[in-house]
Amino acid sequence: MANLNVDLVSTDRKVWSGIARAVSAPSVDGQIGILPGHTPILAVLRAGTVRVTSDDAAPFEVHVSGGFVSVDDNLVTVVADEITPVTGAEA
Repeated sequence: MANLNVDLVSTDRKVWSGIARAVSAPSVDGQIGILPGHTPILAVLRAGTVRVTSDDAAPFEVHVSGGFVSVDDNLVTVVADEITPVTGAEA
């Protein structure tokens, strides 16, 4: 099964980087669900919760203040002014 390479980046540092099987993010047009093989996309984020689900660890959530999410070739990059861990996130 294919996986996603995920980077969560705030303005001053990389908050988390790893492998996931799914990512959910709050875009200004609605919630985006991202699975391996997702069509390339660049979307503006609203304030809300990003959820990352992996095979080898419990899902974790971070709160973002806004920003953008980019998906291309199973690489997901979330960039936000502020990223705050909600549950289980390693900061």
